Amino acid sequence: MKADSALVEAIRALEGALDELGVPAMIIGGVAVIAHGISRTTIDLDATVWGEEVLPVQILQVFKKHGIEARIENAESFAAKSQVLLLIHRPSGTRVDLSLAWLPFEKEALARAVEVSIDSASFRAATPEDLVVYKAVAWRQRDLDDIENLLLLHRDSIDIERVRGLVKEFALILDDPKRVEQFEEIIRRIEWIEDP
Repeated sequence: MKADSALVEAIRALEGALDELGVPAMIIGGVAVIAHGISRTTIDLDATVWGEEVLPVQILQVFKKHGIEARIENAESFAAKSQVLLLIHRPSGTRVDLSLAWLPFEKEALARAVEVSIDSASFRAATPEDLVVYKAVAWRQRDLDDIENLLLLHRDSIDIERVRGLVKEFALILDDPKRVEQFEEIIRRIEWIEDP
C-alpha cells in the first residue's frame, strides 16, 4: 500500500518509539485499516500500549527521542483522565493519539497483533477482526465504513460471533443498544455482497 511520505516517516518514528518502550503495543485506526488492504486516506496515527506496564512520563521520555512530543500542555494529567496521550511527530507534523489499554479485550488484541507494512515501513497492527471491534467502539461514519470494508475483505478470517459478542459488551458499557442493531444491519448488507 502507498502512503504519504510524511505519514510513512511518522509511522517509522512511532514504531521505533514503541519498540524502544518495550511493552505490548500496536497501531490501530486508519493506518492499520490501510495496511490490511482497505483503500482510504488518513492524516494521523492511532496506537495503543498496555497501560499496566508503563507511565505516561516514561512514554513521553522515550517518544521524544524519536521526534514525538506532547501536542498539548499538561499531556500527562490529560492522559490520567482520558487514558490518551495527545502527541505530534514534530518532523512531519503528523498527529499521534496514543491510548493506554487496560481492558481484557485490549490485552487480547495486543497479544494477537500482526506484523504489516506500508511503503516498507513495518509495524505491529491490530488484526482486521480486532479493528472491527475498535471501530465499533469509536462508531463515527468513517468507522462504520471501515467496519463494512474490513468485514467484506476479511470475512473468511473474522470470527463474527466473537465480534458480535464484543460489540454487544461495548454497547452495554456505552449504554447504546442501537449500536448492536446497526452493527447487525452492516452484517446483513455484507451477506448480500458477492465475495471480492
